[in-house]
Amino acid sequence: MMRALYIAKTGMDASQFQLDIVSNNLANVNTVGFKRSIGVFEDLYYQTLRQPGGQLANGNATPTGLQVGTGAAAVATNRIFAEGNLQQTGQPLDMAVDGDGFFRILLPSGTTAYTRNGQFQRSSTGDIVNADGYPLNPNINIPATATRITVSANGVVQYYLANNPAPQTAGNIQLTTFINPQGLESMGSNLYLQTAASGDPQDGDPQTDSRGSIQSGFVEASNVNVTSELVNMITAQRSYEMNSRAITTADQMLQKLSSM
Repeated sequence: MMRALYIAKTGMDASQFQLDIVSNNLANVNTVGFKRSIGVFEDLYYQTLRQPGGQLANGNATPTGLQVGTGAAAVATNRIFAEGNLQQTGQPLDMAVDGDGFFRILLPSGTTAYTRNGQFQRSSTGDIVNADGYPLNPNINIPATATRITVSANGVVQYYLANNPAPQTAGNIQLTTFINPQGLESMGSNLYLQTAASGDPQDGDPQTDSRGSIQSGFVEASNVNVTSELVNMITAQRSYEMNSRAITTADQMLQKLSSM
């Protein structure tokens, strides 16, 4: 009977973890460039009371054996990098990646981080930076005298000066792809870091080597589907309640046994 209590406890833990994931997804439904996560679970160690295929006293082999599971546990969170809807803003430095690829961001430590959030602005010195003030990598600077800014689909940033109809090129935005983007480490602030699981970054120009294009004047919305998350929430809640009920039932059986 004690086994049932422990098994149900692991089920409640797994349901709670699933609810944590759903809650985080829903909390970021309006976060630009956010990618939803799903939980990965596995069954735990099995206690083998009779080995499948083992020898019986009559000389026959057991066809199925007798094994009892010990519950379930969360082992991973998979981030789903499906593209979110593109929303038009009309701001030239708002950029969305239409397809595969991440913007490269230079952190104060000198480390390169990666993001799908293309909400960029100009700093007081003219550098293109994100909401936290971190610049693009490589850095692109636009002078204060620029009157108009354009960003092409292949990442060329240009600006115009007063009384000069010829565009001036400020630089090229680079995109990065990974063999296994799910292996990236989330560090918050819509940023990811490379890990051994993600593989080496593959840097290059947009629209080359399967990289996506850049859509200026747009941002990529979160790919969280509220309806799906609410269904997942109800599923986690019902699972938690059923495991809680199993604990109550096992306790009642133990109580009846102890009163005999």
